[in-house]
Amino acid sequence: MPAEAIDRAGRRDTAAIERIFRAEYGRAVAVLTRHFGDLDIAEEAVQEAFVVAVRRWPEQGIPPSPAGWIIMTARNRAIDRLRRESARPGMEAAASESPVIAGGASGSDGPDLGPDVSDVTEWGDDMLRLIFTCCHPALAPAARVALTLRLLGGLSTGEIARAFLTTEATMGQRISRAKGKIRDAGIPYRVPRDADLPVRLGGVLAVLYLIFNEGYAASGGDNLMRPELTAEAIRLARTLVQLMPDEPEARGLLALMLLIEARRPARTTPAGDPVLLSDQDRSLWDRAMIGEGQSLLRACLRRNRPGPYQIQAAINAVHADASRADATDWRQILILYDHLAALTPTPIVALHRAVALAEVHGPAPALEIVDALTGLDQHHVRQVVRADLLRRSGRPAEAADAYDLAADQAGNDPEQRFLRARADALRGTGESPDRDRPPGRT
Repeated sequence: MPAEAIDRAGRRDTAAIERIFRAEYGRAVAVLTRHFGDLDIAEEAVQEAFVVAVRRWPEQGIPPSPAGWIIMTARNRAIDRLRRESARPGMEAAASESPVIAGGASGSDGPDLGPDVSDVTEWGDDMLRLIFTCCHPALAPAARVALTLRLLGGLSTGEIARAFLTTEATMGQRISRAKGKIRDAGIPYRVPRDADLPVRLGGVLAVLYLIFNEGYAASGGDNLMRPELTAEAIRLARTLVQLMPDEPEARGLLALMLLIEARRPARTTPAGDPVLLSDQDRSLWDRAMIGEGQSLLRACLRRNRPGPYQIQAAINAVHADASRADATDWRQILILYDHLAALTPTPIVALHRAVALAEVHGPAPALEIVDALTGLDQHHVRQVVRADLLRRSGRPAEAADAYDLAADQAGNDPEQRFLRARADALRGTGESPDRDRPPGRT
């Protein structure tokens, strides 16, 4: 629940309300946006409704339909606001004609028991409209991420700013500009037409994956991971799968996230330093999460409509199947990367394919590929892979230099410490890294 709402209402007995907030915030904003046609009005009304909930629910109990209660209360608050804003004639009348709010608003804190949300609106369509609006290609990628976390995840501006290592004022301006562009450019609040859906859905999936990746490997700060972001990305991906059950790439992305997130308990030492995939205690991996990811992946395969996220999920499923690092089926992984490269021939895919190639055919051919890659000069993972391939090729001095360069480019402190330690080890000032260890991966 946004900090500003809790600060206004107090923190008494808010744990259950916070859980409801995370689950229902985006749905409520989506419903109110459709009826009032204004993101700011919708968001402020939903915020106010949750402030009322924090005040009333601990005394009166959580209603049987929390989502319906929040939507009805937010609706009333929005109408009250429109009545107060005489500078916006016509808005109240337009809102009052909505079937959701027929009968007007009393100006009270809302009904004690709201109707079931399925009786209030076809919320799934509203959520899809909001998702595609937040991820519209007319918005800059950073704005899409920020707006998605704000409107669909309910994260406060401060929370989003801290996650992406910027100031609250800067993030607030970014979100405000994105909303302004939606309003001023007349970006439609709708699900794309069938002909446009594949491209637009790809943009939505990319935004969710960007959020997940920032949580998986933080771009800066004191911690390797930001679990709150991976959890939010997974929650939003689950919502998308629920709303679009016939889209295999949506299921593929969720499967990919689950299979990667399952490794989180083993990815760091107690001190927070990275642990390579080959060194992880696989008994710590979340087998229930792996099972769910593999089940989703099997459902995708039955549809026989392969896509990049499904293939990446399959690669991680092969890793999950190996009880030990040396039991990994690298030949199967290389085949999967061949398929992925055919679908998305990007430098980053070629880089990860080189890792698999090295495990099957040795470091020499992989190093040739990595050295020839362009477009990844500032990508520290390229230098990590190159350093490990140089080390395995018997060129420790060059490998140490590559590790140092990777450390310079890495964003978060744990990765920087880890990579400099490997450079020091190769120069004889630290513990020697395992010669046969595959390129750095956590």
